[in-house]
Amino acid sequence: MSPAEPWTLRGIAAKAAMDETWASMAVAGEGLGQGEWQRSTSCPGWDVKDHFSHLIGIERMLLGEATPMTDEPLGEHVKNEFAASLEPWVSVRRPTAGEVVRLEFIDVTAQRLAALDALEEADWAKVGFSPTGEVPYAQFMELRAFDSWVHEQDVRSALGRPGGQGGLASRLAADHVQRAMGFVVGKKAAAADGSVVRFEISGPPSDTRSFTLAVEAGRAHSVDGDVEPTVTLALSNLDFVQLGCGRTTAAQVDAAGGIGVVGDPALAQAVVSSMNFMV
Repeated sequence: MSPAEPWTLRGIAAKAAMDETWASMAVAGEGLGQGEWQRSTSCPGWDVKDHFSHLIGIERMLLGEATPMTDEPLGEHVKNEFAASLEPWVSVRRPTAGEVVRLEFIDVTAQRLAALDALEEADWAKVGFSPTGEVPYAQFMELRAFDSWVHEQDVRSALGRPGGQGGLASRLAADHVQRAMGFVVGKKAAAADGSVVRFEISGPPSDTRSFTLAVEAGRAHSVDGDVEPTVTLALSNLDFVQLGCGRTTAAQVDAAGGIGVVGDPALAQAVVSSMNFMV
C-alpha cells in the first residue's frame, strides 16, 4: 500500500458522504414556500435559504471562484474573521428566490463531485489549508462532509422534515464529534482523575455506538473492556452531534427527554454542558 492510498480511501469515502448529504439536503428543500425559505434556524442570523447559500459559497471557493463583493453589513451573528470571509456568499443571495438558490446548490455540488472524481492519489494526500489547520486534502473533505450534514440537519430541523440519518454522512459526523469528547471530558468538563464516562449513542444501526473514556492525570482516553462507568450518558446521534456543534443546549435536549443519565449526576451535567467544542 502506497503512503497516499489510505488518504485516497478516506477521500473517496468522504466524497460519497458529501454526495449523499447534498442530495438529501436538495430533497429537503423541494417545494418550499417563501415563508419556509425564510424560517429561522439554530444558526443565529440565518434562515433556511442561508444554509444553502453558505454551502454554495464554500464549494464555489473550492472551485477557485473569488468571494463576491457586497456592501451588506455582516450582522451581529458574525463573530470572527473566518465567518466574515464566508458571509458575503450568503448575503448576496438574500434577494434571490429560494428555489433558484436550491437549483444553484444542485449545480455547484455536482461540479464539486466531478472535480473530486478527477483527483489522483497524490491530490488526496496533499497537505494544505483547512479551517482546523494544515491537513491532507482527504481529511479536509471529511470535514466538509461533516459540515454539510450538520447544515442539512439545521435545515431539516427548522422545516420539521426529519431525515438524512443512518448513512455515510451521519456516521462520519458522529465520528468527528466522538474524537473531540476526550477534550470535552478531560479539559472542558475537568472530570476528576479516575472518572469514567460512557456514551451510549442511539439511532439507525449505522449511527449507533458506545464508547468509554477514562480520566488519568487530567486527560481522558478511550478504554475497552468491562470498566465500571462513573456515569453513563444515553442520547441520540442527532442530539450528540448537535450538542457538539452548539446547535442546541444540554438544557433543551434534557427538557425534551433526550438525555438518559445513570450514575453521577454532577459529572453528567458537567460533561453535557461542555460538549460544544466548535468555535
